[in-house]
Amino acid sequence: MNKRKTKIVATIGPVTSSKENLVKLIKSGVNVCRLNFSHSTHEEHIEVIRNIREADKELGTHTAILGDLQGPKIRIGDVKDDNIELVPGAEIIITTKSVIGTADKVSITYQGLPQDVKKGEQILLDDGKLMFEVISTNLKDEVKLKVIHGGYLSSKKGVNLPNTKISQPSLTEKDKKDLQVILDQNLDWIGLSFVRSARDIIELKHIISQNNKQTKVVAKIEKPEAVIELENIVKESDAVMVARGDLGVEIPMQDVPLIQKKIITTCLNYAKPVIVATQMMESMTENAAPTRAEVNDVANAVMDGADAVMLSGETSVGKYPFTTVEAMCKIIKKIESDYEEMYSKEREPAKDIERFITDSICFTSCRLASRVEATGIITMTHSGYTAYKISSQRPKAAVFVFSGNKKLLTQLSLVWGVKTFFYNKTVSTDHTIADIKYLLKKQGYVSEGDMIINTASIPIEESGKTNMMKMSVVE
Repeated sequence: MNKRKTKIVATIGPVTSSKENLVKLIKSGVNVCRLNFSHSTHEEHIEVIRNIREADKELGTHTAILGDLQGPKIRIGDVKDDNIELVPGAEIIITTKSVIGTADKVSITYQGLPQDVKKGEQILLDDGKLMFEVISTNLKDEVKLKVIHGGYLSSKKGVNLPNTKISQPSLTEKDKKDLQVILDQNLDWIGLSFVRSARDIIELKHIISQNNKQTKVVAKIEKPEAVIELENIVKESDAVMVARGDLGVEIPMQDVPLIQKKIITTCLNYAKPVIVATQMMESMTENAAPTRAEVNDVANAVMDGADAVMLSGETSVGKYPFTTVEAMCKIIKKIESDYEEMYSKEREPAKDIERFITDSICFTSCRLASRVEATGIITMTHSGYTAYKISSQRPKAAVFVFSGNKKLLTQLSLVWGVKTFFYNKTVSTDHTIADIKYLLKKQGYVSEGDMIINTASIPIEESGKTNMMKMSVVE
């Protein structure tokens, strides 16, 4: 029985996309498969989705699938001989016209750059390795820059604009096509890149609603504007990702650790799952063991209270995808077994809210579970609300979720401490509680003498809001 509470998100790529390797990946400990729509064709993604679902059937697991949109990723065009040298102090022009780049002029994919940038603003290339300052813009198709930090530049490198308010919408034309595939394939989660405000989330949710889908939205925090707007973004999102790659380029690198902690704390306050991503075990793309700094990074994310930690290149193109997941599992399990401070994050519910009764049941069940050292808190839910709420209190007890909503079973695989089961019987409350206890005991999740707490709605057949809590012993 896997008692690990912090979940693992793995990016799927060429080395893990076959059904055979997905089975191995899930067995190694992966809970969520991430499909990066910056890469691969729609046909290739659909094939991977099919393989994940077949792997789940074979293993009897409920693996969540996250479709990650590229967003308005800005890049430069091709450069001469795929390598040009830019010298500090020199001037260079960035143009929206298609040209082969030289030390004097390079092209950019973003047509709105000349209208958006202002004199004195910074432009960063290649993950911040090269830095430029805007000298002037013709407001049409050219921006003149001064090289601050130079170096060698190759084709199609990424561009970051840390000081610039970008007018480009958060959903590009490519994103809209990718989004339709994600919705048609009924994926559990959508990652929205370069979120700048809560409006970006609201607009995406409107499109999902128009398509009559229940796909949940992960807001990726990687822009300075998103950090300023954090609370509103968290309120509107279903989950949040600390996307430290672009975030660490667009804001001072020394600010990232504190921002990571702030994002995690805010998400816990609003009962929203939070993923910590980027470079967690990056050295394992090439090496069979992580660096000690990477071990500490994963451990700190777990101690801070992240719902999930994410792997990117390590599992998509790396040499040791399964070893990496196993190493991550070892780190997580050690922290969860020995670091008591990560548990019992109690937050008393506000009295003037619509879900006060349900929130009070969730809060009290977690507090009682801690007091009596319960093995599990069992919740029956159709919407998943109680699962998110109980999980956010970080109980030491396992959170067992029973639902007749099959979509929910995979969706909740992202959520800390949650184990899901399909259950659609509603004979009576007493019968249901007894039946669920029997099932958990039979499958080895609880043992005779264990204390458990049930939450449910009465009358149970109406599947209403949670209004009941019962404590009992497994016989």
